Amino acid sequence: MPQSAEKILDHAPLFREPEYRQMLAEKKLNFECPHSDQIVTDQGEYTKTWEYREKNLAREALVVNPAKACQPLGAVFAAAGFERTMSFVHGSQGCVAYYRSHLSRHFKEPSSAVSSSMTEDAAVFGGLKNMVDGLANTYALYDPKMIAVSTTCMAEVIGDDLHGFIENAKDEGSVPLEFDVPFAHTPAFVGSHVDGYDAMVKGILEHFWKGKERTKAAGTINIIPGFDGFCVGNNRELKRLLNLMDVSYTFIQDASDQFDTPSDGEFRMYDGGTRIKDVRAALNAEATLSLQHYNTRKTLEYCREVEQATASFHYPLGVEATDEFLMKVSEISGKEIPETIRLERGRLIDAMADSQSWLHGKKYAIYGDPDFVYAVARFIMETGGEPIHCLATNGTSAWEAEMKELLASSPFGKDAQVWPGKDLWAMRSLLFTEPVDLLIGNSYGKYLERDTGTPLVRLMFPIFDRHHHHRFPLMGYQGGLRVLTTILDKIFDKLDRESMQIGVTDYSYDLTR
Repeated sequence: MPQSAEKILDHAPLFREPEYRQMLAEKKLNFECPHSDQIVTDQGEYTKTWEYREKNLAREALVVNPAKACQPLGAVFAAAGFERTMSFVHGSQGCVAYYRSHLSRHFKEPSSAVSSSMTEDAAVFGGLKNMVDGLANTYALYDPKMIAVSTTCMAEVIGDDLHGFIENAKDEGSVPLEFDVPFAHTPAFVGSHVDGYDAMVKGILEHFWKGKERTKAAGTINIIPGFDGFCVGNNRELKRLLNLMDVSYTFIQDASDQFDTPSDGEFRMYDGGTRIKDVRAALNAEATLSLQHYNTRKTLEYCREVEQATASFHYPLGVEATDEFLMKVSEISGKEIPETIRLERGRLIDAMADSQSWLHGKKYAIYGDPDFVYAVARFIMETGGEPIHCLATNGTSAWEAEMKELLASSPFGKDAQVWPGKDLWAMRSLLFTEPVDLLIGNSYGKYLERDTGTPLVRLMFPIFDRHHHHRFPLMGYQGGLRVLTTILDKIFDKLDRESMQIGVTDYSYDLTR
């Protein structure tokens, strides 16, 4: 075999070696009972037709490659945004390994979370003993300031009562009685990661705010960023803008430092995050603003119950969306938007105008979380592009209605179609039957890019096959400039690939664009 200590190959070139090619061919022939190559080719061509598209979009009982993850992943991410908080998932070890690896592979940082290690016996008799032992071990081994408990399918199917289990564990001395153990029920078989995020943030706020007296601090604002794979760049950019405005604010759930720890010889299991004392004090804020509406519906409802003013946005990306966010902040805080920020806005508009000839009329397919799809479609129309396919597997009927209202507000949205509840196999049919110029989403779109030839712009969690994108903002005017540049690079890269032959596809030695 070609692999040895002296010659170590990555898996991609390794499986192209003759020995592996032969092995894989024999496995296919002997164990897969394959159809002939012609039948496979014919069926593949059929899946590109309008007839197949109609059957594909009519699917109800099968999901193929959904553009979403399960609730507990959102809860684990949410917990990572609070000071010295260990995420404790009441369920099996395998589930927690998935959440940790998903976050680690995207952020290229360790993602700490523990499990109650439920197995078959717990599925029959309940997971109380697992909770008692698990909380004790977590408290003793990892020295957290808070343990945030969520659930997986197993715990929810058998009906484990988190509140009762946690109280029993405290009574048995697993953790001190006064130790903070907020919780959220996050059944993985319904909803998605945005619902799990919402449930955990609400659970933490309720843990610290319930029964407490509120004294309103005029002009102060809570900011909830939502589940965001670009939190490292986005949160820091938003703080910069708020600091320039001299606003009194608290970021509720700030994972920017946790997923961007420095390499300086010290391992940080915990880093940054919203301080516990600030979470307590956040009850007194005049208003709570959510940067992603569909990530925080229950949380904002609870904030209204404690008599806070609330407002929500759909991922403030681009000119108009950033305008709306900053003007709302100015309205609540009483602070003026400074000239420095106004100039940043003008520079983004100038950049968009400079590149207008390359952006106007470009057609896009967009998929991802509801707020992200809304934000990108809005920005695309600001550049003169057309968002033809807008797909959110975890999109609701309310999201669909909002999207249609947005698209109807611009002539660039007249041909757009909105697809709530559909998956990436449905997107494949859309791309074959109504092709577009660019596809915007996460790393899973690379297979659509290979299959349909539609260039992929990676802007959505998770991004596994590119590094460090999350360190740069998408939100705000600077974030809009970053998105603009990323899209233009993809357009020019495609143009370069299509004009590589001098005198055949390139007649002008094209260099300046």
